[in-house]
Amino acid sequence: MNSSPENRQDAKTPARRIGLALCLLGRAEAVILARGAGFDLVIVDMEHGPLGLAALGQVAAAGLAAGFPVWGRVGGPGSGDLARVLDCGAAGLIVPHVDSEADARRIVRACRFAPLGARSIPGPIPGLGYAVLPARDLCAAAGRCATIAAMIESAEGLDAVETIAAVEGLDMLVIGTNDLADDLGLRGQPDHPEVRTAFRRIAQAAADHGKGFGVMGLPPQLIETHAQDAGLIVATNDTNLLVEGGGALVAALRG
Repeated sequence: MNSSPENRQDAKTPARRIGLALCLLGRAEAVILARGAGFDLVIVDMEHGPLGLAALGQVAAAGLAAGFPVWGRVGGPGSGDLARVLDCGAAGLIVPHVDSEADARRIVRACRFAPLGARSIPGPIPGLGYAVLPARDLCAAAGRCATIAAMIESAEGLDAVETIAAVEGLDMLVIGTNDLADDLGLRGQPDHPEVRTAFRRIAQAAADHGKGFGVMGLPPQLIETHAQDAGLIVATNDTNLLVEGGGALVAALRG
């Protein structure tokens, strides 16, 4: 696990970080809204919905200026945007659909500089204030700024989770709750005992290999039974927040 500020726990970093996924709100103002609401970070979701690299770059730039972490989520291990998310200023990267050790190594190859990986050396990047640095210094500094998380959200990924967790260069395992339950044949049943067992196995694999552990899509009432040791909880997304909160408000006003 690298020693970036995103991974260190200190007096300024809560033991459990609460994240908001952005599926529609790809604007700089999203950083201010999320921070004002008390979230610890935002994740620009480029897997689902219209947001792409341009939106991530704008949100990440605002996050850098505000001292507020912005992560990106791409479409999978084969995405061409793995390193570009980091080049554009994201403090972390979540890669879904990691089903094997080979997938994990592919991510590390794309996102880590040699000798651990084969990431191409960029020019000045926003994460380092666009400072013009010698290549050796740029790679060392940029590498420390990146948190790389692999999402486990399939039966295949669950079967391989111990070998995935052992891959050097990954920092965190994140569970995709809905897809994992679905692939286990338990669609819409996150509280099923088999899903809880899967959570425990993934959390243990992360702990055994010194990786962080996080969850997405887990109902808040199940946090303590499924993921009480999770250091990252992506609690909701902008779409659900608006629809659910707005729906509750309208229902209350209509009596």
